[in-house]
Amino acid sequence: MFKIYAAGLRHSVMSAVQKFEVLFVLGGPGAGKGTLCRLLSEKYGYVHLSAGDLLREERTKPGSKFGELIENHLKNGSIVPVEITCSLLNRAMEVSEASKKRFLIDGFPRNEDNLTGWNKVMSDKVLLKGVLFCQCSEEVCTQRCLDRGIKGSGRSDDNSETLIKRHESYINNTLPIIEHYEKQGLVYKFDSMKAPLEVLKDVEEFLPTIEW
Repeated sequence: MFKIYAAGLRHSVMSAVQKFEVLFVLGGPGAGKGTLCRLLSEKYGYVHLSAGDLLREERTKPGSKFGELIENHLKNGSIVPVEITCSLLNRAMEVSEASKKRFLIDGFPRNEDNLTGWNKVMSDKVLLKGVLFCQCSEEVCTQRCLDRGIKGSGRSDDNSETLIKRHESYINNTLPIIEHYEKQGLVYKFDSMKAPLEVLKDVEEFLPTIEW
Protein backbone atom coordinates (compact mmCIF):
# COMPACT_ATOMS: atom_id res chain seq x y z
CA MET A 1 0.00 0.00 0.00
CA PHE A 2 2.88 2.36 0.86
CA LYS A 3 4.42 1.77 -2.57
CA ILE A 4 1.14 2.64 -4.27
CA TYR A 5 0.81 5.79 -2.16
CA ALA A 6 4.41 6.80 -2.89
CA ALA A 7 3.93 6.27 -6.61
CA GLY A 8 0.78 8.35 -6.53
CA LEU A 9 2.56 11.08 -4.61
CA ARG A 10 5.41 11.16 -7.15
CA HIS A 11 2.87 11.39 -9.95
CA SER A 12 1.13 14.31 -8.21
CA VAL A 13 4.40 16.15 -7.71
CA MET A 14 5.39 15.64 -11.33
CA SER A 15 1.99 16.85 -12.50
CA ALA A 16 2.33 19.98 -10.40
CA VAL A 17 5.82 20.69 -11.73
CA GLN A 18 4.64 20.33 -15.31
CA LYS A 19 1.81 22.83 -14.91
CA PHE A 20 2.02 26.25 -16.53
CA GLU A 21 2.64 29.04 -14.03
CA VAL A 22 0.50 32.12 -14.62
CA LEU A 23 0.18 35.70 -13.44
CA PHE A 24 -2.98 37.48 -14.56
CA VAL A 25 -2.47 41.18 -15.36
CA LEU A 26 -5.71 43.13 -15.02
CA GLY A 27 -6.84 46.74 -15.19
CA GLY A 28 -8.98 49.04 -17.29
CA PRO A 29 -8.50 49.58 -21.04
CA GLY A 30 -5.35 51.68 -21.39
CA ALA A 31 -4.13 50.99 -17.85
CA GLY A 32 -0.71 49.92 -19.12
CA LYS A 33 -1.08 46.16 -18.90
CA GLY A 34 0.63 45.44 -22.21
CA THR A 35 3.53 47.81 -21.56
CA LEU A 36 4.15 46.32 -18.12
CA CYS A 37 4.06 42.78 -19.52
CA ARG A 38 6.51 43.72 -22.26
CA LEU A 39 8.98 45.16 -19.73
CA LEU A 40 8.67 42.14 -17.42
CA SER A 41 9.06 39.78 -20.35
CA GLU A 42 12.18 41.54 -21.60
CA LYS A 43 13.82 41.62 -18.18
CA TYR A 44 12.77 38.28 -16.69
CA GLY A 45 11.89 36.10 -19.65
CA TYR A 46 8.24 35.59 -18.76
CA VAL A 47 6.06 34.78 -21.77
CA HIS A 48 3.55 37.55 -22.41
CA LEU A 49 0.15 36.48 -23.72
CA SER A 50 -2.41 39.18 -24.43
CA ALA A 51 -5.95 37.82 -24.64
CA GLY A 52 -6.91 40.81 -26.79
CA ASP A 53 -3.98 40.37 -29.18
CA LEU A 54 -4.73 36.67 -29.58
CA LEU A 55 -8.35 37.48 -30.38
CA ARG A 56 -7.39 40.20 -32.87
CA GLU A 57 -4.92 37.82 -34.52
CA GLU A 58 -7.58 35.12 -34.80
CA ARG A 59 -10.01 37.67 -36.21
CA THR A 60 -7.72 38.42 -39.16
CA LYS A 61 -6.89 34.80 -40.03
CA PRO A 62 -8.30 33.83 -43.44
CA GLY A 63 -11.15 31.38 -43.03
CA SER A 64 -11.37 31.69 -39.23
CA LYS A 65 -14.80 30.53 -38.11
CA PHE A 66 -14.59 32.94 -35.18
CA GLY A 67 -13.39 36.03 -37.08
CA GLU A 68 -16.70 37.81 -37.60
CA LEU A 69 -17.93 36.97 -34.10
CA ILE A 70 -14.74 38.32 -32.51
CA GLU A 71 -14.88 41.51 -34.61
CA ASN A 72 -18.47 42.19 -33.55
CA HIS A 73 -17.59 41.83 -29.87
CA LEU A 74 -14.53 44.07 -30.19
CA LYS A 75 -16.48 46.81 -31.97
CA ASN A 76 -19.27 46.67 -29.39
CA GLY A 77 -16.90 46.66 -26.43
CA SER A 78 -18.41 43.37 -25.27
CA ILE A 79 -16.70 40.18 -24.11
CA VAL A 80 -15.85 37.33 -26.49
CA PRO A 81 -17.20 33.88 -25.41
CA VAL A 82 -14.82 32.27 -22.93
CA GLU A 83 -14.51 29.03 -24.92
CA ILE A 84 -12.82 30.91 -27.75
CA THR A 85 -10.45 32.90 -25.51
CA CYS A 86 -9.47 29.88 -23.41
CA SER A 87 -8.75 27.78 -26.50
CA LEU A 88 -6.47 30.51 -27.88
CA LEU A 89 -4.63 30.94 -24.57
CA ASN A 90 -4.23 27.19 -24.12
CA ARG A 91 -2.88 26.78 -27.64
CA ALA A 92 -0.40 29.63 -27.15
CA MET A 93 0.91 28.10 -23.91
CA GLU A 94 1.15 24.64 -25.44
CA VAL A 95 3.25 25.81 -28.39
CA SER A 96 5.50 28.13 -26.39
CA GLU A 97 9.16 27.21 -26.72
CA ALA A 98 10.23 29.11 -23.58
CA SER A 99 12.40 26.99 -21.27
CA LYS A 100 10.39 28.11 -18.24
CA LYS A 101 6.64 27.85 -18.66
CA ARG A 102 5.88 31.11 -16.85
CA PHE A 103 3.20 33.28 -18.41
CA LEU A 104 1.84 36.78 -17.99
CA ILE A 105 -1.75 36.81 -19.26
CA ASP A 106 -3.10 40.31 -19.67
CA GLY A 107 -6.72 41.26 -20.12
CA PHE A 108 -8.17 37.99 -18.83
CA PRO A 109 -10.36 36.91 -17.04
CA ARG A 110 -12.69 39.83 -17.70
CA ASN A 111 -15.92 38.58 -16.15
CA GLU A 112 -17.46 35.76 -14.10
CA ASP A 113 -18.10 33.67 -17.20
CA ASN A 114 -14.40 33.99 -18.12
CA LEU A 115 -13.43 32.91 -14.61
CA THR A 116 -15.78 29.93 -14.59
CA GLY A 117 -14.67 28.82 -18.04
CA TRP A 118 -11.00 29.20 -17.16
CA ASN A 119 -11.38 27.14 -13.98
CA LYS A 120 -13.27 24.45 -15.88
CA VAL A 121 -10.83 24.14 -18.78
CA MET A 122 -7.47 25.20 -17.35
CA SER A 123 -7.42 24.46 -13.60
CA ASP A 124 -5.68 21.10 -14.11
CA LYS A 125 -3.07 22.64 -16.40
CA VAL A 126 -2.18 25.87 -14.61
CA LEU A 127 -0.90 27.15 -11.28
CA LEU A 128 -2.19 30.69 -10.73
CA LYS A 129 0.52 32.60 -8.87
CA GLY A 130 -1.31 35.91 -8.50
CA VAL A 131 -2.94 38.93 -10.12
CA LEU A 132 -1.09 42.15 -10.97
CA PHE A 133 -3.70 44.93 -10.74
CA CYS A 134 -2.92 48.08 -12.77
CA GLN A 135 -4.79 50.89 -11.02
CA CYS A 136 -5.42 53.84 -13.36
CA SER A 137 -8.12 56.50 -13.60
CA GLU A 138 -10.72 56.29 -16.37
CA GLU A 139 -9.61 59.68 -17.70
CA VAL A 140 -5.98 58.61 -18.09
CA CYS A 141 -6.99 55.23 -19.55
CA THR A 142 -9.24 56.87 -22.11
CA GLN A 143 -6.65 59.41 -23.21
CA ARG A 144 -4.01 56.71 -23.60
CA CYS A 145 -6.31 54.65 -25.81
CA LEU A 146 -7.30 57.65 -27.94
CA ASP A 147 -3.64 58.64 -28.36
CA ARG A 148 -2.88 55.05 -29.31
CA GLY A 149 -5.63 55.15 -31.92
CA ILE A 150 -4.34 58.43 -33.38
CA LYS A 151 -0.87 56.90 -33.71
CA GLY A 152 -2.36 54.07 -35.76
CA SER A 153 -2.80 51.17 -33.36
CA GLY A 154 -5.02 49.46 -35.91
CA ARG A 155 -7.47 48.57 -33.16
CA SER A 156 -11.13 49.01 -33.99
CA ASP A 157 -11.94 49.56 -30.30
CA ASP A 158 -9.63 52.58 -29.75
CA ASN A 159 -12.38 55.17 -30.18
CA SER A 160 -14.48 57.29 -27.80
CA GLU A 161 -17.79 55.48 -28.34
CA THR A 162 -16.40 51.99 -27.80
CA LEU A 163 -14.23 53.09 -24.86
CA ILE A 164 -17.32 54.15 -22.91
CA LYS A 165 -18.68 50.62 -23.25
CA ARG A 166 -15.30 49.06 -22.45
CA HIS A 167 -15.00 51.07 -19.23
CA GLU A 168 -18.54 50.15 -18.22
CA SER A 169 -17.75 46.48 -18.86
CA TYR A 170 -14.54 46.79 -16.83
CA ILE A 171 -16.30 48.34 -13.83
CA ASN A 172 -19.30 46.01 -13.89
CA ASN A 173 -17.59 42.77 -14.84
CA THR A 174 -13.81 42.84 -14.26
CA LEU A 175 -13.56 44.64 -10.92
CA PRO A 176 -15.64 41.90 -9.21
CA ILE A 177 -13.12 39.33 -10.52
CA ILE A 178 -10.25 41.32 -9.01
CA GLU A 179 -12.17 41.51 -5.72
CA HIS A 180 -12.69 37.73 -5.90
CA TYR A 181 -8.95 37.12 -6.11
CA GLU A 182 -8.21 39.79 -3.53
CA LYS A 183 -10.18 37.80 -0.96
CA GLN A 184 -7.78 34.93 -1.66
CA GLY A 185 -4.76 37.15 -1.04
CA LEU A 186 -3.63 36.88 -4.67
CA VAL A 187 -3.86 40.53 -5.78
CA TYR A 188 -0.86 42.88 -6.02
CA LYS A 189 -1.94 46.50 -6.55
CA PHE A 190 0.13 49.34 -7.95
CA ASP A 191 -0.33 52.79 -9.48
CA SER A 192 -0.05 52.39 -13.25
CA MET A 193 -0.52 56.10 -13.94
CA LYS A 194 3.22 56.48 -13.34
CA ALA A 195 5.82 56.29 -16.10
CA PRO A 196 6.36 52.71 -17.33
CA LEU A 197 9.80 52.25 -15.73
CA GLU A 198 8.48 53.55 -12.40
CA VAL A 199 5.62 51.06 -12.59
CA LEU A 200 8.11 48.29 -13.36
CA LYS A 201 10.15 49.26 -10.29
CA ASP A 202 7.05 49.11 -8.08
CA VAL A 203 6.07 45.72 -9.47
CA GLU A 204 9.57 44.37 -8.92
CA GLU A 205 9.06 44.90 -5.19
CA PHE A 206 6.24 42.33 -5.34
CA LEU A 207 8.07 39.72 -7.39
CA PRO A 208 10.15 38.23 -4.53
CA THR A 209 6.91 37.49 -2.66
CA ILE A 210 5.56 35.48 -5.60
CA GLU A 211 6.80 31.89 -5.49
CA TRP A 212 7.64 31.29 -9.14
